[in-house]
Amino acid sequence: MFPYQQLLIGMTGALVGVIGWLFVGIYIQRRQAAAMARNAGRAVYFELGANLLAVFSALEYGMFGPLSRASYDALLPELATWLPADELQALALAYLGQGAYAQVSAQSDLPPEARAMSLHALHDAHRVALDLLRKRVFSPTEIATLDRHASPENAQLIEAASQPHQA
Repeated sequence: MFPYQQLLIGMTGALVGVIGWLFVGIYIQRRQAAAMARNAGRAVYFELGANLLAVFSALEYGMFGPLSRASYDALLPELATWLPADELQALALAYLGQGAYAQVSAQSDLPPEARAMSLHALHDAHRVALDLLRKRVFSPTEIATLDRHASPENAQLIEAASQPHQA
């Protein structure tokens, strides 16, 4: 006689095993996607930090350094699936201002008020985006140690650039 009871037990065990492996696979895939998005956020964070320093130098000293967007352009798909819409918009605003920055740096005949207003808006957009990303991509311990290896002069410049700019 055919052992139907053993066949049923075997099929039940196989089904439970398949479902278990499916859930494990989904869990691993989600963790990997979150790690990739977090790493993308870190790269964009440091790019934004460099851009903030360039905008700060333009505001304070009238020296216009180049702004970068390579990391943002390359990693936007990962960030778009990971960040909430409001935070993604804040990040995009910092990069959308690069056209205005290029215009302000190229046109010396602009009224000083218009130049200052444009640079202030871009500075604020960068600060907001950096604040949002910092909380998402670094642990509190990492945040506390971010400037550990910066020279005192660099740390002072980073701190000054991170403050709201006084008109």
